[in-house]
Amino acid sequence: MNTAMTELALNCRRLFLRNHTVDVRIGAHDFEKLGPQRIVFNVELFVPYSASTPTQDDLTEVLDYDFIREVIARRVAQGHIVLQETLCDDLMRELIAHPQVQAVRLSTCKPDVYPDCEAVGVEIFQIKPAS
Repeated sequence: MNTAMTELALNCRRLFLRNHTVDVRIGAHDFEKLGPQRIVFNVELFVPYSASTPTQDDLTEVLDYDFIREVIARRVAQGHIVLQETLCDDLMRELIAHPQVQAVRLSTCKPDVYPDCEAVGVEIFQIKPAS
């Protein structure tokens, strides 16, 4: 494990949204342009432990999971997306821009495209550059 990953593992809280399924207008092939298809999102946000430890047991003291869902919903609402890579990159830019977020791991997969496999997808990971 490299130094940056070690720091994240030791000093961050990992928030996650697992198997969040949304109907999305996505795809490059003609058959994919006929209507929305299921996309499964998995998102992990790494937030400094010191900035995510509540002292009053109040939601305002932590990063709300709704933030992740809202970022996804806003991007999906913008219309047809050709590539999963584009979708992931767009989501990454918005997620990593949050002041509390130090790193993001994000994946999307399309479970219904091919009958001979469970899913096809993309995963990306980014650490916010030190300021």
